[in-house]
Amino acid sequence: MTVTIPFDAQYLDDLLYSNGLDALLATTKHNVQYLLGGYRYFFFANADATGISRYLPALGLVRGRPDEAFYIGAGNEDWGTEGGAIWVPDVRNVSWTSIDTARAAAAALEERGLGKCTIGVEKSFIPADALDTLREMLPEARFVEVHRVLESLRGVKSADELELVRYASIGIIESMQAAFALAEPGMTKFELQEIFRLEQTKRGMYFEYALVTIGGGSMNRSPSSDVWRSGTTLSLDSGGMYKGYIGDLSRMGIDTDPTPRMLSLLDQIETVQQEARTAVAAGKRGGDIYTKALSTISKLPDGGSMKFVAHGMGLITHEVPRLTASGPVPYPASHEDDALESGMVLSIESWFEDYESGFIKLEDTLVVTDDGWEAPGDDARGWNRTGVARS
Repeated sequence: MTVTIPFDAQYLDDLLYSNGLDALLATTKHNVQYLLGGYRYFFFANADATGISRYLPALGLVRGRPDEAFYIGAGNEDWGTEGGAIWVPDVRNVSWTSIDTARAAAAALEERGLGKCTIGVEKSFIPADALDTLREMLPEARFVEVHRVLESLRGVKSADELELVRYASIGIIESMQAAFALAEPGMTKFELQEIFRLEQTKRGMYFEYALVTIGGGSMNRSPSSDVWRSGTTLSLDSGGMYKGYIGDLSRMGIDTDPTPRMLSLLDQIETVQQEARTAVAAGKRGGDIYTKALSTISKLPDGGSMKFVAHGMGLITHEVPRLTASGPVPYPASHEDDALESGMVLSIESWFEDYESGFIKLEDTLVVTDDGWEAPGDDARGWNRTGVARS
């Protein structure tokens, strides 16, 4: 049977072979969505809980045998998969619990002669009862971690994926500009977040969070009843989603003319953001982004208190390439010495936590290209005047 596969099947086979895997079983929403070419069951798109257990989709792939792929969905998932919505030839919508999913997956693996093979699973994401069931039903199989294989596969985005990243990034900036225009001193952080949420929703995006920071003093970025005061800074930072893909950007607003220090701090941030971009292009060493940024920071008047991070992103906010082991989200710098590839997506961010002027930050989404980068949503980089829509 010939099937059209929405990812690089040969690259996946190579990854499976080099990691000693005969098959994989993906169970996270983001990896299942990726491997199915964008499909995510609407009924459990956000929440997982159902009855006494959870929704646990599972996609099984056999190395070198794409025609033997199988999918385990929820008991009512015919609503989502009927009519050829997914490419997988064997669809079994039989699960109402994580144990149901594991039993169906084990049966499918056994049918394919994989009962004694090495199978990759997402150990950080598969429920304990599901993994226990797989081990009980396939006692001679070996279950190993497949996270890095799947993350490597997702690292370079397709043209269709990049369109979703562009839409998300532009949508975030448009939403920020609209929120700044409606924001007024006297509003709480809860109210500011709600304005931003509504603007993202109007643009068809899924609002996950907004980091809202106001004025000096506290650098707490969570929504709260704290009130924004006139003449102080307003930072909006959001990783908004469109069809699962993330744009991650941050911009600044104020209702008055910014002070000279505010202007200086944002100008220094802009200098670093632009210099870091000069290290971005296919073939360039990933870690050179940090080399360029940190060298620039060391020459700035306030560089000693500036913070900088660059990370990969896509279906999740921190994924390959992983360029540092000293960022706010701890992980190994496993791609620091690797060359960037066209189609990778990066977030590059610089900020000050200045107790006089406030939390001041720019964050940009960059798409790596053959000759450099593309920056969707590259607007509103200065001090955005707030409240103009209400005046």
